[in-house]
Amino acid sequence: MDHYKNVIDDLKEPTRSLSRMIPDVWAGFSHLHGAAVADGALSAKVKELMALSIAVVKQCDGCIAYHTKAAVRRGATAQEVAETLAVALLMDGGIASVYGPRAWDAYQEFAAPPPEATVVTVAAE
Repeated sequence: MDHYKNVIDDLKEPTRSLSRMIPDVWAGFSHLHGAAVADGALSAKVKELMALSIAVVKQCDGCIAYHTKAAVRRGATAQEVAETLAVALLMDGGIASVYGPRAWDAYQEFAAPPPEATVVTVAAE
């Protein structure tokens, strides 16, 4: 159940490598990203949900992973994510009926509580 976490992990090194090749462009994109999803008239959570809907319509698993994770961090509920995916389905139809469930799976992955640590006890000899 770590598919979307793996998508993010798989993108880390190529993203770093590309950003080193085009540092000014990447810095500009990073600045744009930060400004676009910052709290304003719309909350950062709403903006991440908007980005998630667009990620579904654009069929981008990397974007689905990143924006789902960010929406969860910003407190998006299951119902908010489901309604976001309903809007994507409305606007994109059939394709969103495939990528919407992918985004729902990503939400469940990122919203799941971390597994409990296993305590191992060693008997004294």
